[in-house]
Amino acid sequence: MGAAAARRFQSWLEETLRARPTCRVMFGCAPSQDDFFAALRAEAAAAPAPWRRVEVFHMDDYVGLPEANPQSFRAYLRRQFLDHVEVAQFHPIRGETEPPEREAARYAALLARAPIDVVSLGIGENGHLAFNDPPVADPDDPVLAKVVELDAICRQQQVNDGCFGTLAEVPRLAITVTLPVFAQAGRMCCIVPGARKAEAVRRTLTDPVGPACPATLLRAHPMVQLFLDSDAAALLPADLRR
Repeated sequence: MGAAAARRFQSWLEETLRARPTCRVMFGCAPSQDDFFAALRAEAAAAPAPWRRVEVFHMDDYVGLPEANPQSFRAYLRRQFLDHVEVAQFHPIRGETEPPEREAARYAALLARAPIDVVSLGIGENGHLAFNDPPVADPDDPVLAKVVELDAICRQQQVNDGCFGTLAEVPRLAITVTLPVFAQAGRMCCIVPGARKAEAVRRTLTDPVGPACPATLLRAHPMVQLFLDSDAAALLPADLRR
């Protein structure tokens, strides 16, 4: 799964760079993406030159956590990829900025310069994309990044993933890119492993499209490929599992 997604991501990146001098990419950061990043590091090691023309964004980070904190998504992305691959520029979300609304506005301005060309992302246990949980997900959001309060299922997922020891340790606020960022993106690789994501995957592919399950909005995009393992696909109807 991770290797297939990495090959697709690298091919889309290289195709973009054949048409223009730079490429803007965005990564989701979570343990569910570990296999993808391991494979993408190998792809980048085999073909490093294109990455030197790539601007890197990420989707979200916790309010109040500095990059030095290993639980920040900036730290995750550096460990998993950026410490190993030379890129043109990395645009981090600075979760420790006060007030966080100012940082969200700064990041939104960076995103407004041009759509993201290639995105890698996952799907949350509650169907979220980035930290657009069902209570705050808005397909017509007027801003490209905002401060959100994480819902209970989302916070528990961070414990389930092993990122925090207890629910009380999980920050309640985060800065996230919004759903229009995904709608405007060129191409997306969605990587979803594990049995805990099976219900979210089923809902993504079978529920009505809408913010009650934000990931259903991927079905409205013309260039999304979904990469699953057998556990994540276990609840899909037979016609979708072929």
